[in-house]
Amino acid sequence: MQMETSLILQEIAKHIQLTKDEELHFCSLLTEKSLKKKQILLRANAVNTLSAFVTKGCLRSYSIDRNGFEHIVQFAPPGWWIADIYSMISKKPGKLNIDALEDSTMLVMKREEQEELFKKIPKFERFFRIITENSVAANHARLMDYMGLTAQERYEGFCSRYPMLMKTLPQKQIAAYIGVTPEFLSKLKSELLRSGKKR
Repeated sequence: MQMETSLILQEIAKHIQLTKDEELHFCSLLTEKSLKKKQILLRANAVNTLSAFVTKGCLRSYSIDRNGFEHIVQFAPPGWWIADIYSMISKKPGKLNIDALEDSTMLVMKREEQEELFKKIPKFERFFRIITENSVAANHARLMDYMGLTAQERYEGFCSRYPMLMKTLPQKQIAAYIGVTPEFLSKLKSELLRSGKKR
């Protein structure tokens, strides 16, 4: 089956312009991968060697604390990249798990293939720098939100960031992302509904 590359090429075109030959070379470095619901792409304490671009379904990255609670760092619906950036850059074991929340497909590129791409088509360094900087900035903003915003404000921020996931994600996943219990989130949503702020 031919890989579905139109979405990833659309995303790239937002930042850099490629010739047809450059598109073909880039696509030749991609591998299509499928995961079933709950299947693992990356486990904590392993070295992350790839980036994944989601074309169908939804992935998430998360850590598990010493009490066994999950803390979700990112959701990756179609059109989003996901990786353990710290591990991939440092080449050290990471602390994130990445798995599929539903049956999903993605296009993956290994770190060494990415390095080869930079040598052959240098403009890709700009593209991957942009998406890496965007990821770092988003994680920084997320950390500041977690320290300074109320649970309601964090929930509203989630709704703005991931509007396409509001009706598909289980409530416990959203709760883990904003740092509350599912019971607290249910109460919060009821209060918002009563106040006319329906989500």
